Amino acid sequence: MIEVRESAGGLSFLVRVQPRASRNEIDGEWQGALRIRLHVPPVEGRANEALRRFLADCLNVPLAAVKITSGWRSRLKRVEVQGARAEQVRAIASFSETRKA
Repeated sequence: MIEVRESAGGLSFLVRVQPRASRNEIDGEWQGALRIRLHVPPVEGRANEALRRFLADCLNVPLAAVKITSGWRSRLKRVEVQGARAEQVRAIASFSETRKA
């Protein structure tokens, strides 16, 4: 299960990113983190920006509400999202799991 920390007005959680995938998609859960596959390569911050845009779209929040707080140069990142709820994060992860089955 994805570990989501809630705070005033937002939440934070871990994301495991796989760059250079065939398409952008949520690939379920990986050791307590939301696993996301991104089409772009990890060059000059493009994968980080693609991650922010993808999460903003999935969680229906503005791009400015999504921040990467740690792990800029790592596949494992901590993301903070303002205006989202923990149920939304868990729902998109479980939805991707049901599509695989």
